[in-house]
Amino acid sequence: MTKTDPGRFFEDYRLGQVIRHAVPRTVAEGERALYHALYPARHALYSSDEFATNCGLEGSPMDDLLAFHVVFGKTVPDVSLNAVANLGYAQGRWLAPVWPGDTLRSESQVIGLKQNSNGTSGVVWVRTQGLNQMDEPVLDYVRWVMVRKRDADAPAPETVVPDLAPVVAPGDLVIPEGLDFSDYDFDLAGEPHRWGDYQIGEKIDHVDGVTIEEAEHMLATRLWQNTAKVHFDATNRDDGRRLIYGGHVISMARALSFNGLANAQMIVALNAGAHANPCFAGDTVRAWSEVLDKADTDAPGVGAIRLRLVATKGDSAALALKDNEGRYLPEVLLDLDCWALMPE
Repeated sequence: MTKTDPGRFFEDYRLGQVIRHAVPRTVAEGERALYHALYPARHALYSSDEFATNCGLEGSPMDDLLAFHVVFGKTVPDVSLNAVANLGYAQGRWLAPVWPGDTLRSESQVIGLKQNSNGTSGVVWVRTQGLNQMDEPVLDYVRWVMVRKRDADAPAPETVVPDLAPVVAPGDLVIPEGLDFSDYDFDLAGEPHRWGDYQIGEKIDHVDGVTIEEAEHMLATRLWQNTAKVHFDATNRDDGRRLIYGGHVISMARALSFNGLANAQMIVALNAGAHANPCFAGDTVRAWSEVLDKADTDAPGVGAIRLRLVATKGDSAALALKDNEGRYLPEVLLDLDCWALMPE
C-alpha cells in the first residue's frame, strides 16, 4: 500500500465535507521580518509596537495578509494541490488580530461543486476558517478553485453553486478591540490623507513597480507552506514556467498601495477577488486603487473604506480594468475588492 498522497482530485470532494488541514504553525517576529523583506510592506500599524499601542492595541499585530497566507497555505494540500487555477474569493473577514506567538490552523468545508463542460476538471467552493491556539476564529473566507479530475469518466456530482453576497456589509466588519485613531500620528504613518479626503469613484495610481523574481516568489511559496504544483514544479505546465502564487501578487499590490493609501492601515474584509491573468517571474507588478464606498464605524476616529485594488503587469497609468466586452484586459493580474480601516 502506498504511503504517499497525490492530493485530492475533483471527484474526491463531497458537498458538506469538512477538512481539518494539517500542520498548525506558530508565527513569530521572524515571519514579520520575512514578510517585510519579500514585499515593500511598511504600514505603520504592522511595523511599530509603539505606533500600534498609541492606536489602542496591545502591540503591533502580524500583517493582515501574512495571517491570510498562513491560513491559506494550510489548505493547499487538501484543496488546490491539483488545481488548474485559483478562481476567486468572497465573504472574507478578519475576525481577530494575530499576534506574534499565536499558533494558527485551518479548517475548510466544501460548499459547492460544478463539473466543467470538458469533463476533465471541475470547480470546488470551500469556506475556510483560520483558528488560533484557543480555537478562536481569526479569519473566515470563501474561495473557489478549478481542480483536475483523476478519471475523466468519473460521474459528475450534482451541481451546487453557493449563493455568495457580493459585499461584506459594513455592520458585519469586525473592528479590533480597543482600536482608536483619535490621536493618530499622520507624520509617522507617512501621509496626511485621512478617510474624509477620499471620494467614492476616485482612482489612485500607486506609481511604483516591482519586478517579480523567481527566487523571491519561490521563497514566499515555501514560507507559506503552499505546495501547489503549479507554483514550484516547472514540469507541471506545458510551457515549463512556474505560476506565481496569487497571494504573492496580492501582497505586492497591497504593499505598493502604500503610496497613496498609507493610512489604510488594516484590511478587515475581502469582498471579492479574481486572479485575472497569470503572473510569471520577470513581470513587473504595478498597482492602482479605486474608492468604491465609505462607511462609519463605532470605533473612535476609525472609518471604513472599500477599495478596489488592481495589480497590473507593465504600465498601470491607464487605470483600466476591462475591455468593451467586459473581459479583463490582458495586463490585469488581480482585481481585489476589500474593506480597510483608516483614520477619519
